[in-house]
Amino acid sequence: MLKIKSFLCLLQAFLMLVSSFSVYDSKFKAWVDKAALGLTSATDFSFEPISSEELKVTESEKQRCRKWFDENIRTAENPAYEFTVGEKKLGKSIDDWEISIGEECEAGKYYRNGKTSFITLVHKKSGLVATVEATIYENYATCEWTVFIENTGSGNSPVIKNFYAADCDINTGISEIYFSRGSIPAADDFELLKSAVCVTPMAFNANGGRSGSWLPYWNICGKKFGVVTTNGWTGQWYTSVRQKLNGIHLESKQEFFSAYLTAGEKVRSPLVSLTFYENENAMKGFNAFRSWESDCVYTESAFPLSCTVLAGEFDRRNTREYIEQINSYPDEACEATDFLWRDAGWYKINTNWYDSVGNWEADPERFPDGLAPIADAAEARGMKLLLWYEPERCCKNTTVYNECKKHEGWLIERSDDVNMVNLAYDGAAEFLGNLVANSIKENHVGLYRQDFNFVPLEMWRDADKALWGGREGIEENHYVTNLYKYLDTLIEVNPGLIIDNCASGGKRLDIEMSRRSIPLWRTDYNCSDAEGKINDDCLEATQSASYGISFWLPLTGTGLNAYSEYADRTLIIPCSQRPGYEVVRRYMNRNYFPLCNGGLDRENWHAMQYGDENEGFAIIYRRDDVKSETYHLSFSGFSEEASYEVFDYDNQSEILVKKGSELMKNGFDITVGEAPKAAMYVYRIK
Repeated sequence: MLKIKSFLCLLQAFLMLVSSFSVYDSKFKAWVDKAALGLTSATDFSFEPISSEELKVTESEKQRCRKWFDENIRTAENPAYEFTVGEKKLGKSIDDWEISIGEECEAGKYYRNGKTSFITLVHKKSGLVATVEATIYENYATCEWTVFIENTGSGNSPVIKNFYAADCDINTGISEIYFSRGSIPAADDFELLKSAVCVTPMAFNANGGRSGSWLPYWNICGKKFGVVTTNGWTGQWYTSVRQKLNGIHLESKQEFFSAYLTAGEKVRSPLVSLTFYENENAMKGFNAFRSWESDCVYTESAFPLSCTVLAGEFDRRNTREYIEQINSYPDEACEATDFLWRDAGWYKINTNWYDSVGNWEADPERFPDGLAPIADAAEARGMKLLLWYEPERCCKNTTVYNECKKHEGWLIERSDDVNMVNLAYDGAAEFLGNLVANSIKENHVGLYRQDFNFVPLEMWRDADKALWGGREGIEENHYVTNLYKYLDTLIEVNPGLIIDNCASGGKRLDIEMSRRSIPLWRTDYNCSDAEGKINDDCLEATQSASYGISFWLPLTGTGLNAYSEYADRTLIIPCSQRPGYEVVRRYMNRNYFPLCNGGLDRENWHAMQYGDENEGFAIIYRRDDVKSETYHLSFSGFSEEASYEVFDYDNQSEILVKKGSELMKNGFDITVGEAPKAAMYVYRIK
């Protein structure tokens, strides 16, 4: 058995090597990535129930996080990050640096509920200064850090390479790893996989600068303790995990970087976070991570929300017609809707919505006063306007294109329709940020939808050669850094703004983007074709995607061109384009418990639970070909000694009262007499 496992690990390592030489964003790379990790991984596993008492963050977990943080981040010895300067690794030349460790600030000064400090490393032989921004969230047993390197000298610095945000051991013991597919798009997008950690590096990376093959989130469940870790980089990220004698070795970085810095130039690493937990049930780690993300990472304006489509990309109506439509909505529809969704095509159109991107002014013929009158009409009915933009792409002869053409380096051109605004240049990023921030303000937009419909990596790598003297990774580093500044500008100019992170459907999902945005369209697999048809398995795929992505992201959304009660209940997700069921959807950014994974198989039940120890619900899908009418429902996350009331959402007159321990251990049978059908059982503490 050991020989077979070793062989599979070696074969996996070989396929990962093949993947590294494959064309990014190609079907071949996606296939190799899937095949490599599939060698040692399983998808047909389940989780034992876990009580609310077990879910609580313990003092031991807080102390473990603090100890690791102090010994590996707030330290002058053997830090958890690594980089090479002039062929000398930091860890092997620590005496070449003067290291000072700043005091921790009060909680919340920089990040909600977090205490931040700065560790400064000054290179004695050059003008390089590295600054580690490190934050600990004590009540969440979580820490995070980012490394910045700046050249304070007057000339070029030595070459910096092997720039790892994390290159460290974590003594978890023998470990298993949970990870998820990204958005290809495919029916199995966001499927969760489980594997023993291999002794050879298990390597994950972005696919062409976007999270196509894998999500940059991992739950490492060890015999001693577990950690959930992330790679926060909205570009070509890379993370590897391998088993060592006492635990795992973790590496996280921007995949390609080898460059000197010019005078005054600054670069940064990805953000890495660690959430510590002490329980062999990995659901403790998943829910600890979700709690940290909800309470500390998301903007305070983010919440489970509902949208109604006002107009799609081919809609050409005018202000009067939109206002008439808004005023025709029944009061109950307005009360159930937070945002009216106006997608692409609201600007001046050339031939279609796609070839006119870069004109971020409302079409003057259809909207002579901009979109503000439409937004105001929506607000009068209790709703706000959601508006689509794709700011990083611009077409020829648009406002953005013409301005960028005036400035050297502001534009990376590919075709009439795909030209990238080069955010790596500060001036281009500031111009675009001010333009879009003011557009949002003038049009009274409440939710800004940012799309990103091209693969950036090769454009970044070409720009390294054309604009940055061949310094590998400089273009991407400055671009991604300024992308965050751009998004921050939008929020600063428009306080309370919510940002939707689309990117061809769920291809920019990482913790730095979660700090600024939520994905309202998590996969393009749900898109309709030109005739309005969807994939035959789209209902099952949507249910499966909800199952998989909920391990990592408390707030996600999608739409579906199918209409029935079963389809409506398939779209019971935190951020829905199908208003309704608010009474249960409000629980969905709390704890999450997978109850039964049917995958895409119509012969299998599929079930999930959301909520906390006080209230929540379970949704159970009896799919088309499930033969049994009976499903055995067992809950998770309850207080063992408390009593709970449980009732069928569709028959609230019959209330079952039982202790939490009994509902978790023994559960009860429910009858779902038709297929397909989605049943919901709501619970509340008594």
